[in-house]
Amino acid sequence: QVQLVESGGGLVQAGGSLRLSCVASGRTASSYAMGWFRQAPGKEREFVAGITWSGGSTVYADSVKGRFTISRDNAKNTAFLQMNSLKPEDTADYYCAAGVQSVVVVRTPEGFEFDYWGQGTQVTVSS
Repeated sequence: QVQLVESGGGLVQAGGSLRLSCVASGRTASSYAMGWFRQAPGKEREFVAGITWSGGSTVYADSVKGRFTISRDNAKNTAFLQMNSLKPEDTADYYCAAGVQSVVVVRTPEGFEFDYWGQGTQVTVSS
């Protein structure tokens, strides 16, 4: 079992930055792949970014490539999502997820299977 707690959300103007954090608790937390998803009002939850347990490979949704960076610190059981050049369409509840990876080097979101979810943190980008 893994418990996930997100933080770092808030209100920011378009063009600004935010850094989300996700602390994972559990004896084997550092062995899980981690990911970030988001859900905007009236829309389905969508994949944003994923990182393998080693941090060796990362995957991004096309909508955030070049603006968002996912990283992790296994010594602290923490994953991060650095969000730059934020746009109003990035407004959503952001969820941290933990799970497994099907291959050593993951190149698509389908290479992850996420089983554990945090409660979410709200990000609002004003125009």
